[in-house]
Amino acid sequence: MSIWEYANPKKFMQTSAWALPWVMGLAVVALVAGLIWGFFFTPDDFRQGSTVKIIYLHVPAAMMAINAWVMMLITSLIWLVRRHHVSALAAKAAAPVGLTFTVIALVTGAFWGQPMWGTWWAWDPRLTSFLILTLFYMGYIALWEAIENPDTAADLTAVLCLVGSVFALLSRYAVLFWNQGLHQGASLSLDKEENVADVFWFPLLVCIAGFVLLFLALVLMRTRTEIRARRLQALLARERLA
Repeated sequence: MSIWEYANPKKFMQTSAWALPWVMGLAVVALVAGLIWGFFFTPDDFRQGSTVKIIYLHVPAAMMAINAWVMMLITSLIWLVRRHHVSALAAKAAAPVGLTFTVIALVTGAFWGQPMWGTWWAWDPRLTSFLILTLFYMGYIALWEAIENPDTAADLTAVLCLVGSVFALLSRYAVLFWNQGLHQGASLSLDKEENVADVFWFPLLVCIAGFVLLFLALVLMRTRTEIRARRLQALLARERLA
């Protein structure tokens, strides 16, 4: 048994058909439990007050916005090297999901930052690189739609994904590269002095798990839709030639 078996569209459709309901169900349970726990059963922060609870949306969304692009990078590389169509379609399917998480992170970050920094936006290194990542997401989606030949579109979007990966890394590590800026360091850290308090940490982990599972469920769902659309296009093309 090889992992490359799942690059076969038929095998992928069979496996994802039974996995999808479980992944989506676990995502809903984790999100509901984590958000209720975080918003209603954790105390206000002594410095940030109740605004600290935005962490349960902002941090998981920001993490998944970056990790979604990393997933797109990996599947794009698989397409370029092995020419598996499922990997290219998975990257295409993940892009709108990643863009949605990016927008959620930007919006919740603005609501969190305004009372803390006194402004809705600052040209902070991490915020700026995150905004550029958002533009790369939009450009990636637009490029797929602009090119009629799907293989050519997969090739060009894979190259764009490689370039955009620089800003995905900057979004994650900008605080380490540049000391200036308003944005704080990582909320989750092995350093106890930087890591959030346990009362916030445990529900945050549940929320992160929920966002990861939700991402997987949405990507599986959208990849299945892309495979069906590709099959439909092939059938229509065959009918035209008949």
